Amino acid sequence: MTFLSTTTVDHPSGTQAHSQRSRSKPARGKTKRLSLALQGGGAFGAFTWGVLDRLLQEEHITFDAVSGASAGAMNAVVLASGLAQGGPEEARASLERFWRKVSEAGRPSRLASSNAALNAMAPRLSPYQFNPLDLNPLRDILAEEVDIDAVRTKAPVRLLLGTTRVSDGALRIFGTEEVTEDVVLASACLPHLHHAVTIGGEAYWDGGYAANPPLISLVTATKASDVLVVQIVPSNGSELPKTSSEIDRRLDQITFSSSLQKDLEALAMMTKLSQAEGEPSNSRLGRKLQRLQLHRIAAEDHVDGLSGSKFTDTDWAFLLYLRDQGRAAADTWLLSQSLDLAMTQSA
Repeated sequence: MTFLSTTTVDHPSGTQAHSQRSRSKPARGKTKRLSLALQGGGAFGAFTWGVLDRLLQEEHITFDAVSGASAGAMNAVVLASGLAQGGPEEARASLERFWRKVSEAGRPSRLASSNAALNAMAPRLSPYQFNPLDLNPLRDILAEEVDIDAVRTKAPVRLLLGTTRVSDGALRIFGTEEVTEDVVLASACLPHLHHAVTIGGEAYWDGGYAANPPLISLVTATKASDVLVVQIVPSNGSELPKTSSEIDRRLDQITFSSSLQKDLEALAMMTKLSQAEGEPSNSRLGRKLQRLQLHRIAAEDHVDGLSGSKFTDTDWAFLLYLRDQGRAAADTWLLSQSLDLAMTQSA
């Protein structure tokens, strides 16, 4: 396994970028396949929207499998639905409509957050108390923007959506054929905001607690040699948090970023073991790990002050800023790779 981190460079002008992309395009007929691991992180998922929006403009890139948790799962299923219904342009339009509606749905909560009395009361109440009917605007948005049947039967990408089983804290992956609105809502179910989502008699919470995003499962399932991790939760804090809200925010960042680091360490160890004694691996997974090119785009490398921002900030101007930074980051990544992704080989 080779891990290739993104190097932050000055973003070229539109004319320069077009010129560099034109020079680096592969020979006609060579389509490259890429798998995506999309991290969850609330409103920060708009950065991933921007990355996807840019990648969808590259005709020579196709997606093999996409894993996601929480906002990553939302982006993944909207992407799959758009591709199934109308291809890349419809996927881009679907993602924009989805995030615009997320912003509109978040307006009441943004107004409520300015109410000191409500803020003081909220930590003392569970969602079973302040939201006994389990009203969730994301359910309506998914119903409007995602064709679940098309995702299961016509999507040209495979999905692996992560959830956390409440009973034992274990990761539960739902594949493409298992996707429902409840599965997507379960993957994004924060226990302090929403009721646990019950599927097949089991209760599930946000997938980010168990795997954010599901990376090892994706590496095992993908047929592509290149895997791009889109990391949106800051791993580094800007300064020591001292207020209650700052401490809570940093704890959330640590919680939702630690599983990715553990998966990366596990993959590195698995690769090392597969290369023991310098002999080619005899196992299918070992051969796959030795071919794997693992790439990363981290939002904190491109968004100033991200560690001080809130997962819950769905202001449209903020979401557009994150989208634009995601597009720029994807453009930089494409240029740094010279569009020279490894050709997919059968596992």
